[in-house]
Amino acid sequence: MTDWRLRRASPEDAPAVALVAQASFLETFAGVLAGVDILAHLAAKSSPARFDAWSRDPASVLTLAEHASGHSPIGYSLLTPPEEVGETRVGDIELRRIYTLSRMQGTGLGPALMARAVADARALGATRMLLGVFAGNARARAFYERHGFAVVAERRFKVGVTWCDDFVYARNL
Repeated sequence: MTDWRLRRASPEDAPAVALVAQASFLETFAGVLAGVDILAHLAAKSSPARFDAWSRDPASVLTLAEHASGHSPIGYSLLTPPEEVGETRVGDIELRRIYTLSRMQGTGLGPALMARAVADARALGATRMLLGVFAGNARARAFYERHGFAVVAERRFKVGVTWCDDFVYARNL
């Protein structure tokens, strides 16, 4: 039995998803990026208003992972039309985010979120999934590679005022 459940997020879930987004990004990048850049990035990219908009967008799928006991938010995934991933083609979708709190790593939650994202992407008619990942995040890169993704491009991505090197990954669906 798992200690979590997955469900489609609603606009009312936007604050909870934003909290997980902010906590997991901070956990991952504290000590890697400047704190001021992390805070600026989170304010711009992971606000409740952004998640509210994505949850209402019929071209996007926001999935919330909740702990089985008490239904606390512990992870999420977000599919959107592609943005900032370089050259795209008809049938592409972007896995914009797939985050879990660190204490949930190793529980199978990440693979479950990935399987759900792939199923949801196919249901939307997507034929290829793209995502961007910080080049220095070896753990995330290994996760994506285990799930059939391969690097197709590189990009520069701004976090706060700092430019970061990212890889763009793709996987056929």
